[in-house]
Amino acid sequence: MNTTAPALQLQPGGMPGLAPGGWRVDPAHSRVLFAARVAGRPVRGRLPVTGSVLIGEQIEDSAARLTVTTSAISTGSAALDRLLTSHVFLDAEVFPQITFSSELLVWVPAGWRMLGRLQVKGNEHELACQVSPQSGEAQPAHARILTSTWALDSRWVTRERIPGLGRRIPMTCSLALVPDM
Repeated sequence: MNTTAPALQLQPGGMPGLAPGGWRVDPAHSRVLFAARVAGRPVRGRLPVTGSVLIGEQIEDSAARLTVTTSAISTGSAALDRLLTSHVFLDAEVFPQITFSSELLVWVPAGWRMLGRLQVKGNEHELACQVSPQSGEAQPAHARILTSTWALDSRWVTRERIPGLGRRIPMTCSLALVPDM
């Protein structure tokens, strides 16, 4: 199990531990986690993530391209996984990927925000993520951990009336970034 230390306190103009240049996502140590309540019960799951990050000389010029495979959702329940990949939710056969593209990283008083576009089921949605680099000895060798959090609107995933499904689905993306050589 890979754990990370608390987030670093960031200041405008820099992202500790992430040198300018290309970084790729190490899929073995990266994941997207989600939590939702359906019919009053908590549902938690994970999706694998791949992609790349470009850290600009000016940190605000940084960019990210991330992809998750919808058929690889894992909740610990095969029946729930089949439901979530079905046409009712993610429709993994028709829409095999969810993608996120960002070309703007900004400093706000509450910390770093990445602004971009999330494509879910063929539709693009604007998305702002809180971004925090992690520090600590629990990181994989030669990797830097970058964590982002956001909330997905459940209407982006399903138009079906699901009793007790909240509108906001909290998501956390933990990326192990390694230099792209």
